[in-house]
Amino acid sequence: MRYITYLVIGIFFGIVMFKSEAASWFRIYEMFEFGSFHMYGIIGSALLIGVAGVQFIKLKNIKTIDKTDMHLHPKAKSITRYLAGGIIFGLGWALAGACPGPMYVLIGAGFPSILIVLFGALIGTFVYGLLRTKLPH
Repeated sequence: MRYITYLVIGIFFGIVMFKSEAASWFRIYEMFEFGSFHMYGIIGSALLIGVAGVQFIKLKNIKTIDKTDMHLHPKAKSITRYLAGGIIFGLGWALAGACPGPMYVLIGAGFPSILIVLFGALIGTFVYGLLRTKLPH
């Protein structure tokens, strides 16, 4: 039953992303040209909701589904890791016209060419897993 709930939430999220044009290549292109506030508004809203959600979890000491404590540890601060990772992620996003969330939305919307992008993302993730110990973290 829990997996059906996740599926329904995922479908709802996909519909919202598609209808808000967050999965639109044109909107993403427009964002990278600094031509419109549309995508920055969506990303900023998601950021604010995420920050508020984490603070709420910490304030109310909310437990996980199996009643264990959530351990929200701060990540190590490093300019190199965030700068290099952000540049690679941003270049991939700009070249593909989609970040990970919209990739699945576009597949569900019937754009089969995005499967090439998804395959590239999976290969990139696999290569990162292989090289992770050799990278500066």
